[in-house]
Amino acid sequence: CHTAHIACKFAELLTKIDRRTGKELEASPKFVKSGDSCIVKMVPSKPMCVEAFSKYAPLGRFAVRDMKQTVAVGVIKEVTKKEAGGKTTKAAEKALKKK
Repeated sequence: CHTAHIACKFAELLTKIDRRTGKELEASPKFVKSGDSCIVKMVPSKPMCVEAFSKYAPLGRFAVRDMKQTVAVGVIKEVTKKEAGGKTTKAAEKALKKK
């Protein structure tokens, strides 16, 4: 199975939305109950490969699991990309020198 298992934090609950109409019910709710739909901001603990569902559907789905049970499923609306930093491998450095 080609899935990534990466720990994420729920940074904030942005809006609670109606499941049928898609209209906003409440802005920045304190909690959501079972069966509710909402838009949340999630921050992964390490870099991961995802894309907005509208751009590329196979990379735009996710599932939230807790204690081996699925507690939420959804689609990615927006991705905020971080600047690529860090170290480069020796192979990458050699490839850059050849150009």
